[in-house]
Amino acid sequence: MSPPGLLRVGLCLRRTMNQCVLEPRPPGKRWLVAGLGNPGQPGTRHSVGMAVLGHLARRLGVAESWTRDRRCAADLALASLGDAQLVLLRPRRLMNANGRSIARAAELFGLTAEEVYLVHDELDKPLGKLALKLGGSARGHNGVRSCITCLNSQAMPRLRVGIGRPPHPDAVQAHVLGCFSAAEQELLPPLLERATDLLLDHIRERSQGPLLGT
Repeated sequence: MSPPGLLRVGLCLRRTMNQCVLEPRPPGKRWLVAGLGNPGQPGTRHSVGMAVLGHLARRLGVAESWTRDRRCAADLALASLGDAQLVLLRPRRLMNANGRSIARAAELFGLTAEEVYLVHDELDKPLGKLALKLGGSARGHNGVRSCITCLNSQAMPRLRVGIGRPPHPDAVQAHVLGCFSAAEQELLPPLLERATDLLLDHIRERSQGPLLGT
């Protein structure tokens, strides 16, 4: 057993380390980027947001730095982008509960809803199309709805990644939860590259300007 003095020192060090990690940064200097999806289903259309996060992590050189954070039930990786810090997050909860992980991480890192980016699949855009939207409703996406509920805000910027809508309404669930076809997989590498470029350019611009800049 360690002497009482050493135990007290260890507790103080742990508290100090936690305070350093969770200390809020000035607005615009720390951003959370969350890839929505279902854990354990990385190759499905519904989890394309997580695929974008994986590509983003590789681009930023932190692909081997993912760590499980039990406080928010998510995998986290920290990266630098100029003077800004990015908190990359992949929820370990199902899509319908992604918001619980994201809201808890936002609380831990002292972030507002405007500083949280959501990356998710979009049925109403064809595969290969991207759109970055500042806030708004969930538009029927359960993961986004969970985030809006848990963050109590619609202000989160969202990168919508098109996956296309099947012609028959009865096929939507199977389409969303299914894996990309061989032909679609050929389109994924350039799509992930463009999605990463769009995210990083937008974050750089907002880091240098007003918090609610475009």
